[in-house]
Amino acid sequence: MLSWLRKPIKGVLMDVTGVLYESGQKKAIQGSVEAIKMLKEAKLPFRLVTNETQRSEAQLLHLLRSMGFEVAEQDIVSCVPVALRLIEEMEYRPFLLVHHNILPEFQTCNTENPNCVLIGDAAERFSYDNLNRAFEVLVDNQDAVLITLGKGKYYREHGELVLDVGAYAAALEYACDRRAIVIGKPGEKYFKMAVEDLKLRSDEVVMIGDDVVSDVGGAISAGIRGVLVKTGKFRAGDDARTNVRPDGVVANLLEAVQRIVAQQPKLPPRTVTI
Repeated sequence: MLSWLRKPIKGVLMDVTGVLYESGQKKAIQGSVEAIKMLKEAKLPFRLVTNETQRSEAQLLHLLRSMGFEVAEQDIVSCVPVALRLIEEMEYRPFLLVHHNILPEFQTCNTENPNCVLIGDAAERFSYDNLNRAFEVLVDNQDAVLITLGKGKYYREHGELVLDVGAYAAALEYACDRRAIVIGKPGEKYFKMAVEDLKLRSDEVVMIGDDVVSDVGGAISAGIRGVLVKTGKFRAGDDARTNVRPDGVVANLLEAVQRIVAQQPKLPPRTVTI
């Protein structure tokens, strides 16, 4: 038996883009729709743990359902609601360097005279002017806070690798001598929040993702088994390029789920008394 399957698995966490579907394409990765169905049939709880910040949760849910995934709102764990709670609790006034699709999510925030910068996967909004404005907010106020929604280096979109939010966050960190608050993967708290949502322990859960650092490494740091899929941004030798050693490597989500379901204890047959 593979090492990551030796202990019972009672719940599954998984990334979305690169695992369920390829970013930039409205088409499920082969076998991923079936994998979700298998989890539901086996009554294995799961959560989609995503750093998706180009869509709101409602938009993401609509997209997934349009591709055939049987998922519900409560199955999704995403960055934006967590960021909103932090902004409200700390009374931050953010400069919002985020994608235009999620700007409406922050409409209740006071953005006058910013005392923090919130950065997400802003796509075309990562202009020189916007990045320089974020820099000015941080460098002009040593108490200003930098918050990043995830810290991925890159992802695959339309078949090509593109820079992710982590690259831009790192530039601001370097320029302003500031450490960013990371909301999302690979943050340990983010993974533990997802595990708590399943009402399970970390050692009872496995994380499946295509990012060896954010998905697999982040999960392992939170005491969760991390399994790398060879879809999405995966490139041969990913595990050798970092100090992260996945607990398992599989072809895709379907293979991982098939192995997990096969490992589940078989229920004894029901007896009927006549």
